[in-house]
Amino acid sequence: MKAIKSIRGMHDILPESIHVWQHLEGRLRGLLDGYGYQEIRMPVVEATELFKRSIGDVTDIVEKEMYTFEDRNGDSLSLRPEGTASCVRAGIQHGLLHNQIQRLWYLGPMFRHERPQKGRYRQFHQVGVEVFGLPGPDVDAEMIAMTARLWKLLGLENVRLELNTLGTPASRVRYRDQLIAYFEQHRDSLDEEALRRLHDNPMRILDSKHPETRAVVANAPSLMDHLDAESRTHFDSLRAHLDALGIAYVHNPRLVRGLDYYTHTVFEWITDDLGAQGTVCAGGRYDGLVEQLGGRGTPAIGMAMGLERLVALLEAREDAPQPPGPDAYLVVGGDELVGPALELAERLRSELPGLRLVQHCGGGSFKSQMKRADRLGAHFALVLGTDEHAAGTVTVKPLRSPGAEQSAVPREELARHLEQALHASAA
Repeated sequence: MKAIKSIRGMHDILPESIHVWQHLEGRLRGLLDGYGYQEIRMPVVEATELFKRSIGDVTDIVEKEMYTFEDRNGDSLSLRPEGTASCVRAGIQHGLLHNQIQRLWYLGPMFRHERPQKGRYRQFHQVGVEVFGLPGPDVDAEMIAMTARLWKLLGLENVRLELNTLGTPASRVRYRDQLIAYFEQHRDSLDEEALRRLHDNPMRILDSKHPETRAVVANAPSLMDHLDAESRTHFDSLRAHLDALGIAYVHNPRLVRGLDYYTHTVFEWITDDLGAQGTVCAGGRYDGLVEQLGGRGTPAIGMAMGLERLVALLEAREDAPQPPGPDAYLVVGGDELVGPALELAERLRSELPGLRLVQHCGGGSFKSQMKRADRLGAHFALVLGTDEHAAGTVTVKPLRSPGAEQSAVPREELARHLEQALHASAA
């Protein structure tokens, strides 16, 4: 019978690499907690209309990439392709947003039917961060500073910040008209994708990768020349905050992001260490989205980070996080001692909360059990043999301290002895 495999572009995360994910997630949780963010968890399935109204009908995500289906009631549902729309929907539904300041974060899988390649998968994981109720550039700067702090915590150095402003919707309308007029004059040099976007989403042409289209884009009108006073003041203030914080950035006037809901600030953190898929964090302000989805007008800013890409950067480091071995491995000297060993292991776990203890199961010789303990990277072997059981002791054998001697420890003193030994080995 043919074996069933995982769906293309959707990967298992195996035990051999899960420790890197846990290391990254732990750093993220600690950082976000330190900045006053609270976790929220949303469903992976939402009404398709949510993403059409938020992301925009004329986007690659909605048109080509969403996993959309009808349920048994005939309702159109989609696996979430990103988290911001779901977070806004939850905030409106549960009354979290009106006249309130909320700092929220979430972590989980997203889904897009793209061509799988390194750093881009059909099921991928994101951590998303959203702030509601704060209109000023100070929170924009704090969010960027928080990501800069994350790179330091993770030891990632080759990450650069690109920054732009999309202004207000009113200023973008004026700019949009001029952009369409300009591109119309160069229709013959635009690729098929650009022509399709020309009248529905012309700003997306600005980040085209097509060589001929990019040549046209190089001379396109600049949004900076069409900003209103409010937008210019917001952007200038943000840049001043970043300069004061010592955070380097490049102003990229062609940075527009791929979602329709952005206003004012947009930014990307980019690395050259991942090839073509170099964006590891991206976000921006979306002051009109809450109202667009049925809530009251609420200023907001958010960002998202792809965990697969960050994991790849961590795994490539010489000091990549390593899986912790067990603190101790309990070696059992015969079938008649399985019961006493189980009781001993449970007592140790009760007396030493957090102890990583593996009890040998399945029989086997003393030699094979010791090899197993060594392969797992255990710091100590705890040997409960016939002699030890009769004497009321356990032999504690160091496995990671060359020259250290084993000792017979009375069972009632084992927890205290093991705690001291682990503390000494960690020092």
